[in-house]
Amino acid sequence: MLRESFLKYLQYEKNYSYKTIVSYGTDLEKFEEYFKGVDEALDYKTVDADVMRGWVLSLMDAGYTASSVNRKLSSLRAFYRYLLRKEIVEADPVGKVQGPKKKKVLPVFVKEADMNRLLDETDFGNTFEGMRDRLILEVFYTTGMRLSELLNLRDRDVDFSASLIKVTGKRNKQRLIPFGKELEEDMKAYLAVREDCCPSAVAAFFVRKDGRVMTPKMVYLLVKRNLAKVVTLKKRSPHVLRHSFATSMLNHDAGLGAVKELLGHESLTTTEIYTHTTFEELKKVYEQAHPRA
Repeated sequence: MLRESFLKYLQYEKNYSYKTIVSYGTDLEKFEEYFKGVDEALDYKTVDADVMRGWVLSLMDAGYTASSVNRKLSSLRAFYRYLLRKEIVEADPVGKVQGPKKKKVLPVFVKEADMNRLLDETDFGNTFEGMRDRLILEVFYTTGMRLSELLNLRDRDVDFSASLIKVTGKRNKQRLIPFGKELEEDMKAYLAVREDCCPSAVAAFFVRKDGRVMTPKMVYLLVKRNLAKVVTLKKRSPHVLRHSFATSMLNHDAGLGAVKELLGHESLTTTEIYTHTTFEELKKVYEQAHPRA
């Protein structure tokens, strides 16, 4: 079947993650349920733009957000691009369909002064867990890596001689992130304590006290708990620290292209949202500082 062959293509040729493939499959299945309800005789090769628009409207009526609808449309766009390349269809029914406009939400970030207070003035203690937790916060803030990337980090991925961390991101794409002297010293100190505490640890860089790998929930909660010491933001997650990294870089005159590469973004458009964040911050400074603002 067309759906199955497309999902195999995503798995074996595009190297998409299992979670992404399942998501694409679900979107296609739900779309098929919709157009079969419109006309039992329809199939993926015979649906047109009108059917596609009706599906989009049905999703909006069902209460889906603009982001969710656009994500589902993205799945169908990829599917029909695949069918066009295989010459299974002659026209793309998604091509003339526009998704609903979504409201731009600026990324939540922690200000530099608050991050400095957390990393420089908060007492985490000299225990294994205290040193590990502080280092996790520091790595998120100074590298901009994602939660999944941090959990997948291995000892061999940290090259102290070149001051580089090899990060495996979405779709198994790898990138190199440089680090400075302070982070180098903190990582080496953590590794020394880890060796004393749990010499038989798994290959993961960050581990629990018993040597086992950390879970996403554990890391999420430790970030949330520690950020609460310096900010009152509702959202206090590893991704907020990723946003904070990008915002700090741009505030200190880093080029947008460089930040894109460090974050591992596919498109510069994704990175550009941080320029809006820095502009909003600039407006606040202006309004507070200028006597006639």
